[in-house]
Amino acid sequence: PTASTVLADGSIVEMLYRPEEHRTCLCIFKDGSIRIEGMITDGDRPLVPYSAQNNLLVHEVVLFPSEPVEYGTEEDLVSEIRAFIHAYADVSPLFETIASHYVLFSWVYDSFNELPYLRVRGDTGSGKTRCLMTIGSLCYKPIFASGASTVSPIFRILDSFRGTLIVDEGDFRFSDEKAEIVKILNNGNARGFPVLRSEATNGGKEFDPRAYSVFGPKMIATRNYFEDRALETRCLTEETGGRKLRDDIPLNLDVEWKIRGLDLRNKLLMFRFRNHGTHRSEEHTSELQSPCN
Repeated sequence: PTASTVLADGSIVEMLYRPEEHRTCLCIFKDGSIRIEGMITDGDRPLVPYSAQNNLLVHEVVLFPSEPVEYGTEEDLVSEIRAFIHAYADVSPLFETIASHYVLFSWVYDSFNELPYLRVRGDTGSGKTRCLMTIGSLCYKPIFASGASTVSPIFRILDSFRGTLIVDEGDFRFSDEKAEIVKILNNGNARGFPVLRSEATNGGKEFDPRAYSVFGPKMIATRNYFEDRALETRCLTEETGGRKLRDDIPLNLDVEWKIRGLDLRNKLLMFRFRNHGTHRSEEHTSELQSPCN
């Protein structure tokens, strides 16, 4: 099973999930043409999408697009992303701009070797979770991990889906999980620093080391600053709770929020198809890295 890959001939493969049809499929983009298949081959290796009955898909732990959709210009797409964020989350105008472009960046992050994280910091009731849900739902293959999650499945899911980790880190503060999640965050902003784990084999009689890739964009909500100063510098942070929340923010995320979010993910999929691998210049890389320095 595969959630996404780039084939040797340059074809970009992305998984689609259509819950109303109870099915998943693979969308292949090559030289401007798009086709949808139930299975493809990469050399002599067959590739299939994850099952529509997969627990992570059914419970919306990982979100996918359903089809690629035209989006107009990149300016139109950024404006639509920002309007979505503004409608459902109360953040500063500057962070709206940063988050809108971070969403775009997350869909082509694998063209880069380093990346920053988005972080929302504030006390209970300041709107952190709403920010995570709203902005995170638009990112590339968002993986929602609650504070009750243990770290072991997190790095395994990251390795399998290679998406954007959305996590409320605050609940890890008073347990050994804190050290583990910080390892993922410290290793995950640069390519080539996987998490190493020993896996039991041969009925538990032997242990083999395995590397899990945790590189990728991440969005985090915390109540406090990180004790690790290096990790602090990797975050683009919005401070919440400094003002009264806007009255026009809906109290609940309704069906319209899901529909608008899916529509934007579909447009962002087309953005990925057209822009993957085209943002490798040092000029773009330095622009993305500079806010973290």
